[in-house]
Amino acid sequence: MIEWAALVALAAFGLGVLLCAWRLWRGPDLVDRVMALDTMMVNVIALIVTWSIWQGSAVFFEAALFFAMIGFVSTVAFCRYVLRGLIIE
Repeated sequence: MIEWAALVALAAFGLGVLLCAWRLWRGPDLVDRVMALDTMMVNVIALIVTWSIWQGSAVFFEAALFFAMIGFVSTVAFCRYVLRGLIIE
């Protein structure tokens, strides 16, 4: 039963990544693109964790933590760029 739930979740998160990629490509504003990239990173983390649950191993959880750290730092850097125009002061 958990296998079917994981497959449905993988399909849903994959669709979420595709929709975020579309918004990243077609976003009318820079803020929309930053939010799409942040949401895409959350969906990628969810994909990695769901894949790990489906495979029954805990190896991929470290990769999910790595993507979470990179996603957080990139979102902060993009927001600083949008607000101030500079990343490093």
